Amino acid sequence: MAAGEEEGAAAEPSVEEPRSFKDLGVTDVLCEACDQLGWKVPTKIQIEAIPVALQGRDVIGLAETGSGKTGAFALPILQALLETPQRLFALVLTPTRELAFQISEQFEALGSSIGVQSTVIVGGIDTMSQSLALAKKPHVIIATPGRLVDHLENTKGFNLRALKFLVMDEADRILNMDFETEVDKILKVIPRDRKTFLFSATMTKKVQKLQRAALKNPVKCAVSSKYQTVEKLQQYYIFIPSKFKDSYLVYILNELAGNSFMIFCSTCNNTQRTALLLRNLGFTAIPLHGQMSQNKRLGSLNKFKAKARSILLATDVASRGLDIPHVDVVINFDIPTHSKDYIHRVGRTARAGRSGKSITFVTQYDVELFQRIEHLIGKKLPAFPMQEEEVMMLTERVAEAQRFARMELREQGEKKRSRNDDDDTEEAIGVRNKVAGGKKKKRKA
Repeated sequence: MAAGEEEGAAAEPSVEEPRSFKDLGVTDVLCEACDQLGWKVPTKIQIEAIPVALQGRDVIGLAETGSGKTGAFALPILQALLETPQRLFALVLTPTRELAFQISEQFEALGSSIGVQSTVIVGGIDTMSQSLALAKKPHVIIATPGRLVDHLENTKGFNLRALKFLVMDEADRILNMDFETEVDKILKVIPRDRKTFLFSATMTKKVQKLQRAALKNPVKCAVSSKYQTVEKLQQYYIFIPSKFKDSYLVYILNELAGNSFMIFCSTCNNTQRTALLLRNLGFTAIPLHGQMSQNKRLGSLNKFKAKARSILLATDVASRGLDIPHVDVVINFDIPTHSKDYIHRVGRTARAGRSGKSITFVTQYDVELFQRIEHLIGKKLPAFPMQEEEVMMLTERVAEAQRFARMELREQGEKKRSRNDDDDTEEAIGVRNKVAGGKKKKRKA
């Protein structure tokens, strides 16, 4: 980590890690805000990154999911904003809409006592209302790259020429989702004289290229250089015949009843099907996937956060960066095809020092993928203790629920086709509908 750190701390060897945000140099009013959020002690990445950022250096933070990255960049930005208040002060780029809303919540919470205003600019939400929000010149913009470029090109009077801070959160994922051209466009229209924080779980070639283009003499703060899963996480697997997957899922939900669960499926369709199946069996389950409208996604998430539902079924859309604080058990119903996704999925539990469980379903078709995961995390997982005969007793009830779920899915599909809109994430369809709606109104008139 070297250079940047040494200057400030040469006088005394840093034997003891700072114990509080105040020790890191965070100002009193923000320390109080941390306290109100229940952040008692800084996390490792915060201890590494905050002092360097407060010295005015560019930072590269390599940290796994659930490590407190948002605090590591939000606190220095808010402190700088306190010293020199101005509008359109900071821009945070994130790969997904959900993550953008979550970062915004943390900015608002940390900055509530100092009147910080933030705006979220993401796809799937009306452009007009976003233009109005930008016209009010918030202090912090949290955006997905595509929609931000859209506003930079088309919203009159909006520019980022006065920007002081740029944050790229989950940079590896921004680039994996092929936002490279958008990021390049954004870098061209913001001041070169700014502070840049780049956070990423992994250091890929693309991220290194971005680092060279966007950062000046940065200090590297690495919390975990190799892939790891948190120590307090108990990880298990279950080897099962693929046709009994649903019955095993119901068995586990019964066995571990009273916990909150996040269940990962590989497709939107399977997420929806499994949610319907569980509802038919009396579980409070809600889906979260990419074919739901933005409002429905946020609705699902809020119900789960508020503990109104104890089971959230999700595709990998939700596996990174969503801070859902109280997941007790992560179930990989469908094994992830990319081993790295396993780390992010199980990172939903055992966050911020709490313990948690993860259970991965391995069918006869998944053995090779499972071995890759074990190889990546460098440990052999134990089998989850099961009573096979009890699972088999559930098969009849599960088969009936499967039948109902299939019927409901079919009905939903037909309704959707007849309406041709409802849950679509692409704005294009929304535009088509508006055009169609306009034509209908003209006809009526």
